[in-house]
This record gives sequence, C-alpha cells and structure tokens, in this order.
Amino acid sequence: MDYDVIIVGGSYAGMSAGLQLARAWRKVLVIDVGERRNRFAAHSHGFLGQDGREPGAIAAEAREQLERYPGVTWLEGRAEGARRIEGGFAVDLGTGRVASARRLVLAAGVSDSLPEIPGLRQRWGRSVFHCPYCHGYELNQGRIGVLAVSEHSMHHALMLPDWGTTTLFTNGVFTPDAEQLRQLAARGATVEAALVREVRGEGADLVLDDGRMFELDGLFAMPRTSLQIPWVEQLGCELEAGPMGNFVRTDAMKQTTVKGVFACGDIARAAGSVALSVGDGAMAGAATHRSLMFEAD
Repeated sequence: MDYDVIIVGGSYAGMSAGLQLARAWRKVLVIDVGERRNRFAAHSHGFLGQDGREPGAIAAEAREQLERYPGVTWLEGRAEGARRIEGGFAVDLGTGRVASARRLVLAAGVSDSLPEIPGLRQRWGRSVFHCPYCHGYELNQGRIGVLAVSEHSMHHALMLPDWGTTTLFTNGVFTPDAEQLRQLAARGATVEAALVREVRGEGADLVLDDGRMFELDGLFAMPRTSLQIPWVEQLGCELEAGPMGNFVRTDAMKQTTVKGVFACGDIARAAGSVALSVGDGAMAGAATHRSLMFEAD
C-alpha cells in the first residue's frame, strides 16, 4: 500500500482526522479540491479559541501545522472514485493515477443549493445564513427573516426569536397549520405569506410580489445539500436522509457501513459547524488509527 490512510477532503474535519493519524506516526495522504463550504463567510464563530477569525485563516494555519508532520502528503485535486482492493482501498486521482491505502476517511463535505431568488446567493455567508449559532449573535437582536424552503423551516422560525425579532416568509412553500401558528405566536414570531420577489440592500431586505419591502439585518434559509463525492454509494456506503439532504451513515466511532471506511464532518452529519467538524474529525482519526492497530476487530 502507498499509505496507511487516504483522507478525501482537507477542510476542518479532514485535517482534524489527519492530525490524529500523523501524531500516531501513520503515513497519510490528504486529497483536497480547495472548496471549503464556509468560504463565503467573512468570519467563523462558535469554535472555542478561534471565535471571530476569518475561516480561511483557520484552515491555512491548520494545514501548515498538519504538514509539519513527516508522514503527511497533501495533494491538491479531486478524488474521482474509490474501490476496495485486497488489503485496503484504491482511490482514482484522475488522468490514470491511483493511490492505495489500508483505510479511507471521507471528509469531502457537501455543497449548498439555494432557492432561485434574485440576490439570495450573492449574500450567502454575508447576510444570508443557515446556522444561528454561527451567525445569529452578530445580528444584535435585530430584524431577522426566515425564508421557508420546506416545512422544516418551522424549526428555524421557532429557534430564531432568541436572536432577534423574527418573521417567517412562507413564500408559497407551505402553509402553517393552526398548531404551528400557535407555536410561532408563543415564540413571538410573525408570518408573512406573500411571495418573495428578490433580496436587495446591504443586509438582506426582502421585496415581496405585492411591492412591500421588509428591511432585515439577516435572513436564514435552509439550503439543499448534495455530497461533494457522488461516488460514495458506489463504494457501498449507505446514506441517511436529513432535513437538508442525504448524508453518510456512520456508527458512534465514525465508521461507515463499509468496514475500513470512515466519514466525518458535514458529509456525515445532518447539520454541522466548524467546531462539530473538528470534533468529528478527531474521533474519525482516532478510530481509524484504532482499526489499524487492531486489525481483527
């Protein structure tokens, strides 16, 4: 085998997994295409010791620290596929190149898709968000909108009054029933049923189809997510359905349904953050090392 472990995805979860393995003197290849999910955000919050830092700075420093370890090789590129071979796994690196390893860690994350509303995507990570724990505090108890993308947006609307004055814009996606309206009212959230025409302004001001405009300090919307590595099912890994999209099923030690394949970070969670990805990666790295130590387990 070329390596003990190949890690597909070199963002927070992948680097955290790699750090555990590198410190155990294992030979590790990290393959990364350079598309962090939070690359649109100016600041990262909620990660102890790094609160308020620019996400790219956190990632760059983490990579620099990881590459100090002699067992780590970093490859900038995309893993095109993977398959089981005798004694481990082979990963297709494209243009006929293949790398092999005894274990595989999937940490390539997910990509986000938003409703096709003019002005929405341009503000993603700046004034349009999906995680109140990551971005809610900075809105200073201001005016917050929740753009419904499915009935799951009720969860957002019930959470966000803790961060500011909240309006749920149902946008023709669903109509809250009597019990849901009661829950929203109990939380102090209001409901606006008109369709959303566009998002504009320095914040996330919503222009409705009837011409009214709601000036907002921030807007929350649940994106639809898709796995960054579409070949994960071909490898045999089972998926689970989450409120935003499918994710890879793992056990408590982050092993997938394929023995020897581990997964961590957003690819293996219904929802996540930088802090959760780092913790996930640490668990996956340690568990992968344990599986190498005790092959018969």
